[in-house]
Amino acid sequence: MYDFFCAIILGIVEGLTEFLPVSSTGHLILAGSLLGFEGDAATTFKIVIQLGAVLAVLLLYWKRYMSILKDLLAFKFSQKNKLNAIHMIVAMIPALIVYLIFKDVIKTYLFGPGTVLIGLIVGGILMIVAARAKRKVTAENTDNITYKQAFGIGLFQCLALWPGFSRSGSTISGGLLLGTSQKAAADFTFMISVPVMLGATVLDMYESRDLLTSDTLLLFLVGFVAAFIVAMIAVVTFLNLIKRLKLEWFALYRFVLAAVFFLFMM
Repeated sequence: MYDFFCAIILGIVEGLTEFLPVSSTGHLILAGSLLGFEGDAATTFKIVIQLGAVLAVLLLYWKRYMSILKDLLAFKFSQKNKLNAIHMIVAMIPALIVYLIFKDVIKTYLFGPGTVLIGLIVGGILMIVAARAKRKVTAENTDNITYKQAFGIGLFQCLALWPGFSRSGSTISGGLLLGTSQKAAADFTFMISVPVMLGATVLDMYESRDLLTSDTLLLFLVGFVAAFIVAMIAVVTFLNLIKRLKLEWFALYRFVLAAVFFLFMM
């Protein structure tokens, strides 16, 4: 029964943090440490339930995804003033390659409270630097993003493989440094989150199939549903928030969270 309580709590945490540049994975690891919910099955659980929150993005952007899919099937890849599948593919490739090469190292050595605190701090510094860089904006919205910018954002997404950095925090920071508006970077981040997280979840579940017993599957389902419901409630508010609120405020929250947990761990 306690495990199901943990699953619900972590699902809520995931749903509330997935869309903010504060690292949902980092929050899940820290919360899991506080709850004593750790181990191989817990690590897989923390990856799988993120899909519940990401599906909220799929529902929000479904018309955009259908348009991109339609163009892909029709082999329409014109870059001019139109976000297409090529943008998304080149943005996903860097993190996919790095994850496939280092996935065992990541899961073995980086899924711990100490490494999360490092990610929170360094990622917060990156966000402050990006927010204050004052680069010339060449892409006001996602349709203005070039292939080069998409690939560059994809390189920044590699940082998110370190829990605590945050996928949205890393990619939005990368977008700002590469000349996109914060709104364009945020929208693009959420667009690529669905295929990225779907691929990562399916791969991780396949590799952890020995852990998928009737008990763990029910646990995963509880966390998945909790994350999805909370995310659906929070998604619109948080998407608007992240497009308007300066990154420095999120960085400040990350520093405070890291300091509190550092004192707790001493």
